[in-house]
Amino acid sequence: MFAGAGEEAVKGSQIRLGVALVVSTLLISLVALPAAARPRWSDWSTPVPLVLPSDAAEGNGTPALSKDSLTLYFASNRGPGGRDLWVTHRASTEAAWETPANLGTAINTAAMEVGPALSRDGHWLFWHSDRPGGAGGGDLYASYRTHTREDFGENGWQAATNVASVNTAAGEFLPAYFQEDETGRSFLFFNSNRPGGLGAGDIWMAEQQPDGSFGPASNVTALNSAFGDSRPTLSHDGLEIIFMSNRPGGPVSHLWSATRESTSAAWSAPVFLTSVNSQISDAYPHLSPDDQTLYIVRSPTTLTGPFAIWVSTRTKETGKP
Repeated sequence: MFAGAGEEAVKGSQIRLGVALVVSTLLISLVALPAAARPRWSDWSTPVPLVLPSDAAEGNGTPALSKDSLTLYFASNRGPGGRDLWVTHRASTEAAWETPANLGTAINTAAMEVGPALSRDGHWLFWHSDRPGGAGGGDLYASYRTHTREDFGENGWQAATNVASVNTAAGEFLPAYFQEDETGRSFLFFNSNRPGGLGAGDIWMAEQQPDGSFGPASNVTALNSAFGDSRPTLSHDGLEIIFMSNRPGGPVSHLWSATRESTSAAWSAPVFLTSVNSQISDAYPHLSPDDQTLYIVRSPTTLTGPFAIWVSTRTKETGKP
């Protein structure tokens, strides 16, 4: 009786050990699986002009698209307020853009407002302004709204606040807000001519803290040069970045890109975006939320205008490792 019980116990132990070995093997296999590769894309198409109703002769610039691609924010000289932030909507991605509207006094002043950037959830809008009362020659500002489809009124954009945890006595410009899907960590990328940079203006990054402020900014040295580097825009997964630079290799301003294998990995050396850049000024890039459309701003001669928004597209390539 007891001998039989012992045999059963041994058999049970052998079964449990076998199960454990199978589970361990599966776990090891899972750990050994390679990380998901970055998407493979076609080259960017030749950019074409973006036409908006009642387009301004003075020009439009620094575009930013909502997550659903149905709302476009941009800076423009149209209207009496100087360079202000404007918004236009469309019913679908195939529909035409509606007549743009000025975002009003909650956002705009008699000074310059440029470089809108949306948080992924659509509740926060960031931009830069040289309005009086800031910390330096240009400061980053932010506005919150409770309803992500409202631009005006009680649920729309509220009075602007200075992003004091980032701004310095130097200048901070052209922000980009990036949030990691897996960790929920959020980062504010921006251009600054503060001391400690490599060139006339560098790309910097600050992580958002639990209280909503931003921690100390660090120089993204892998992207910067001895020249001016600014207006970064990141892919949805954070593994690709496109920015403008006047470093040697192109006309007055041109677009460069870099990639990384993970959001904790180093950026690759920037490369010149040959398929997008032209013989005139190409600047202020913005990637659409699906990473398939690149909005850029072109000026016939210089960075002083007149500006026009252009659009380039790409497609995912299948069947490639």
